[in-house]
Amino acid sequence: MGKNVIITGTSRGIGFELVKQFTAEGHRVFALSRNDKPTAELMGCSSISCDLTLEDQIQDAVKRILSEVDQIDVLINNSGYLVNKPFTELSMQDWLQSYSVNVFGVALLTKTLLPAMGKDSHVVNVSSMGGVMGSAKFPGLTAYSSSKGALITMTEVLAEEYKESGPSFNVLALGAVQTEMLAAAFPGYQAPITAAQMANYIKDFALSGHQLYNGKVLPVSSSTP
Repeated sequence: MGKNVIITGTSRGIGFELVKQFTAEGHRVFALSRNDKPTAELMGCSSISCDLTLEDQIQDAVKRILSEVDQIDVLINNSGYLVNKPFTELSMQDWLQSYSVNVFGVALLTKTLLPAMGKDSHVVNVSSMGGVMGSAKFPGLTAYSSSKGALITMTEVLAEEYKESGPSFNVLALGAVQTEMLAAAFPGYQAPITAAQMANYIKDFALSGHQLYNGKVLPVSSSTP
């Protein structure tokens, strides 16, 4: 039976591949991204323009979604913002944008959707190996990696807070995947994993991982970075 799925950051990379794969399996997908055009023509997908740094756009997007479906089975918070600069060159706007997309937007969207999510629903937050304590760290990614670390901790706390009522909360800490974001972080590096391969893993985990995991951080990486 098809699930009602919300995915953020769907204009390219892993997010776009997730939409294609979920819709191909017959699931009802709501794709949220500032650029809604790439997913607009996909059957089984409602493509919604939404800037996750703007509260009114999040509220409007959720209102539209819940006018079409009563329950959300899967929420994949895939959106990410990366700035690659030496620490001393990071502006306050760089920090605010990083945390607004990678933490605050995730928190507000999740909070707004909670009334439509039940015990069997699953929230999957997409983080990075750079946000995992004790993992390899790289110069220039202070704002990005620290915000992804905050996302991990938030996920663990939410799993504890909602462990009786649901939904389940888990976080996938991704290693290198061949995307535009990787190219910005590590110019010239060729990752061993494609966006489609990682999307397939995330899709399967989002549909069934909550049966075995809650409040867990799962590293999904075959290389460093």
